[in-house]
Amino acid sequence: MAVLITRPDQAGKQLAEMLNKVGIANIHLPFFSISAGRELNQLPNKISQLKSGDYIFCVSKSAVKFAVETLLATGFQWREDIEYFAVGQGTAEYLASHGEIAVHYPFQQENSEGVLNLPLMQDLTDKNILILRGNGGREHFLEQAKVRGATINVLECYQRLPIDYNNDEQIDLWKRAGINCVLVTSAEILHSLVDFVPVREQTWLKGCQLVTISRRIANLALAVGWQKENIIIAPKADNATLVETLASRLLTS
Repeated sequence: MAVLITRPDQAGKQLAEMLNKVGIANIHLPFFSISAGRELNQLPNKISQLKSGDYIFCVSKSAVKFAVETLLATGFQWREDIEYFAVGQGTAEYLASHGEIAVHYPFQQENSEGVLNLPLMQDLTDKNILILRGNGGREHFLEQAKVRGATINVLECYQRLPIDYNNDEQIDLWKRAGINCVLVTSAEILHSLVDFVPVREQTWLKGCQLVTISRRIANLALAVGWQKENIIIAPKADNATLVETLASRLLTS
């Protein structure tokens, strides 16, 4: 088995190193780079405007990373009278360790749906929620939180910037390296991957096993041509779980 890793930046590099250590060949080819968001200078003021008991929801470790750097640079602290939420365990632990604060997160379903299922998210009447995220992304949490009574404010903590490659050169490299498994951790990456591969190579691409992190992304993959038996959903999105999922697949293949 050889794996194409599309997870961007440090998380993708770390995953590649972890797979190398367990003997799984891989190529790391991110379709986006991550850089500082255009609204970070507004973060201290946005946090100050929240009422005691309001919520801050961090959608990813990248959002936390740039937020932490901004607050350190301005001498601003995470408030202790705010409830903090993260989309999964990795992001929650990262925020908790840097902010010295308690963070709520879903244990089983590490996505927006899981966060919305948390007890504190059921009645959001009169709550202000500051969402720290990247440019674009899903609107599901925002829309559902509004329905439940919340006032939403979104702050762009990071930007996903597309990376240009020579399509034919990369696909030739993938095939020569024996790539037969593709790891996709977001809907944006899935769409970028499908758009990147020319029509004449789509059959080859969809013959590769797809490892992803949610039923939603798996359904999108089915819609663009993957077969159900060729899709594996990892139970969590962190790198350790992804390595375990890929290693298990190698043992059973």
